[in-house]
Amino acid sequence: MDHQEKLDVVKRVADFDELHVVTVGTPVRPKRQERSRALCLQRLVVELHAVGVDTLVAEARQADLNKRDVDSVRHARPYLPRGTAFRVEHRFGKDEPLLWIADVVAGAVRARLTGSAAFFEPLSGCVHEIRMDTPT
Repeated sequence: MDHQEKLDVVKRVADFDELHVVTVGTPVRPKRQERSRALCLQRLVVELHAVGVDTLVAEARQADLNKRDVDSVRHARPYLPRGTAFRVEHRFGKDEPLLWIADVVAGAVRARLTGSAAFFEPLSGCVHEIRMDTPT
């Protein structure tokens, strides 16, 4: 996609008028990526629960990595009200085409963080971004 096509896609996502919750962990060292992901996922669970979400659909990865995601959600439970049900479901992109929306939003946030705010601007009113320090 060229620049204009990417911008058009971002504008279409913004037109959905939905809240997009993003956790951004920094710094992320290559050898600690999964640990950073786990911490961001735990925080994401808490934030999603706060806005009434009880199921997170995540893109499927390798089975052992999917299990790590499930464990991360389990580790978030002490930060949720007692008796709260929250789960993560893993689906492959071919089976859940709407996963691309999360990719678009994450890409726009990343572009802004690296100096290209044009892709984020249309989403600025519908993205709740949480920045986290992730241990190195």
